[in-house]
Amino acid sequence: MTSRISIRTVLHFFIPAVICCFTVFSAHAAELKTVKPTQKDKCPVCGMFVAKYPDFTAGIVFKDGSHAVFDGVKDMFKYYFNMKKYNPSKKAEDIGSVFVTEYYGLGPVDARKAFFVFGSDVHGPMGRELIPFEKMSDATGFMKDHRGKRILKFSEITPDIIRKLD
Repeated sequence: MTSRISIRTVLHFFIPAVICCFTVFSAHAAELKTVKPTQKDKCPVCGMFVAKYPDFTAGIVFKDGSHAVFDGVKDMFKYYFNMKKYNPSKKAEDIGSVFVTEYYGLGPVDARKAFFVFGSDVHGPMGRELIPFEKMSDATGFMKDHRGKRILKFSEITPDIIRKLD
């Protein structure tokens, strides 16, 4: 007795399996890469030890696996806008991911998808700071509670906005 597997049966199982694998690998590739600062990591902008300020940690992870960590969002943007000064061997296209510590959840979130409150009464390690949120609703509530002036997305933040925080 020989068993025959029809093309229809093969396709019935094969196509969903391929789609499942593609979905899993695509999600993994899009995963936010973060780093936890060590006790020795210093902010390349201000020189402060980053691990002392876990609630404000931000970072940039490059495609080659190297990274820079910061004691606040403001210093991360200073670095981002002037990598030629802080890390001449890197360019914007070398960046793999950018993360910030979400104010309420205290976990890392993708900075490019975050909402930042500008001008609030909450300060970070370096004084006035952009306060990051994963959800717009959290940013809106925080802005009302802490006298924030504006909510900005990553692409709306400019060197001029960062200068206004100094």
